[in-house]
Amino acid sequence: MKKNTVKIVAVVLGIFVMLAGTNAFAKEKMAAAKLTTKSVGLKLALRDLWSGHIFWVRNVVMMTKLGSADAVKVAENQVFQNARAIADSIGPIYGKAASDKLFNLLAGHYGAVKEYMTTVYANDATGKAAAVDKIKKNADEIATFLSSANPNWPKDAVLGLLMAHGGHHISQIDQFNSNNFSAEAQTVDAMQKHIYAIADALADGIVKQFPKKF
Repeated sequence: MKKNTVKIVAVVLGIFVMLAGTNAFAKEKMAAAKLTTKSVGLKLALRDLWSGHIFWVRNVVMMTKLGSADAVKVAENQVFQNARAIADSIGPIYGKAASDKLFNLLAGHYGAVKEYMTTVYANDATGKAAAVDKIKKNADEIATFLSSANPNWPKDAVLGLLMAHGGHHISQIDQFNSNNFSAEAQTVDAMQKHIYAIADALADGIVKQFPKKF
């Protein structure tokens, strides 16, 4: 059992180590756009939407741990409503097909995170490793999609942000599983700051691509 735990921790730490330089690259390549009333409004709106993602996924993880099926059902419904809202936010700019594509990718992200949660709570080491692979593959798919839509979202930079986000989900689930609530509280704080970085990068990319709209 200890060997399996070590392997999973190594995978998680590997994600963060790999991203140490990538996040610096992301900051360099995705510099902030000029501030206007509209651009700030977009940034705040995206921050709110992406904050909803981590809030409701955390509820699923926590309520599953507590064994509250009704609470899990409500939280999971909110996860998908939030994913739809995030996807719809790009519809007016990139079109319905792009919006639907992003929704499917976000659903895939949640599915992979949920699979990791399920295998962790079941102490299934093989399943955990497979779920980590799915989280990483999905992050690559989202980064590929976004970079193809906007040149201000370079794939490597976006991928770095998304992989770190996936690492936060993994850490949070592991911490709930081990009842390490003080560490999970720190993860929540880091997760919130990082999700703002993702939202801001997306907002800045849109403003730079369509400056006349902002």
